[in-house]
Amino acid sequence: MTSLVIRSAQDAIAAVPYLLGFHPSRSLVVIGFEGRSRGTCAIRLDLPSSGEAERVAAVLSGNGFARSLLLGYGPPGEVAEAARPMRAALAAAGVPVAEAIRVADGRWWSLTCDDVCCPPEGTPYDISASAVAAQATFGGHVALADRAELVASVQPLDGPARAAMHHATERAERRYLARPPSAAENDLAFVLTLLARARDGSRPTDDEVAWLGLLLTDLRVRDETWSHTDEDPTAADIAFWRDIVRRVDPARAPAPASLLAFAAYSTGDGGLANVALQRALDADPAYSMAVILREVVNAGIPPSRLRTGTSRPQHLGRAADGGSRSACG
Repeated sequence: MTSLVIRSAQDAIAAVPYLLGFHPSRSLVVIGFEGRSRGTCAIRLDLPSSGEAERVAAVLSGNGFARSLLLGYGPPGEVAEAARPMRAALAAAGVPVAEAIRVADGRWWSLTCDDVCCPPEGTPYDISASAVAAQATFGGHVALADRAELVASVQPLDGPARAAMHHATERAERRYLARPPSAAENDLAFVLTLLARARDGSRPTDDEVAWLGLLLTDLRVRDETWSHTDEDPTAADIAFWRDIVRRVDPARAPAPASLLAFAAYSTGDGGLANVALQRALDADPAYSMAVILREVVNAGIPPSRLRTGTSRPQHLGRAADGGSRSACG
């Protein structure tokens, strides 16, 4: 996805919903930029926050960021209480805060400026009129209304759609049990065909989704699919895996949810990656791919380091061991 260029406080306000994937509320958002790492890393904490400042600073410092921005969304006292230790920890870690602001009700207030140029009533802003918002939309970034909407976007479908998928799953299971062992040679080709069709705008049928859910329970098929996803995930790939996650039998959600998380994080959409991983871990708390990717995301490892052909479990596990736990993106 397109990298967003942030040059001012208002640019940062406009960029945050697209960096997170949703419009935050009662949150503290820290954005790392400049330094050895390319692009940015946005870390969001719920307010009130406690004991998180040193961990966040360590993640940004450890990943080579040299400066940071701090945005608090909430009432003045709550934001100020969370911002003070965060600014101190970032400065101590060598990632000083270039600007800290509070955002509320269509206005922003500087937490670093006491000059008359910063009006006490705050400065109004309009995200829809921002060049950053236009750039983000053009680049394929999406900002949902809130985190709840983002979570809902990876939840199982219900009603007639779920009933239809239930019947498709039963048909797929009968077919899977009856097929000869030699048929497994075509499993990866089937998955890649679905992905290729998705990139051309074709949506898989219920029977194809049910069959895919079964095939991905084979770790060989899952890992080969993961390897192909690593080559160059696109917006179409993300839409495909989100659709699969919502339609597949919930018991078989861990594999497609983890693949969705990897594709999303690789393109810089950490918000979607986080909720997809949570969907996978809710279904199976010990699912290995989701556990490894959770460590990668929590360590704040930049997505650019995932697009190197080394996205197999052993490589990601070693990368995750060196970082602090945080949610980047």
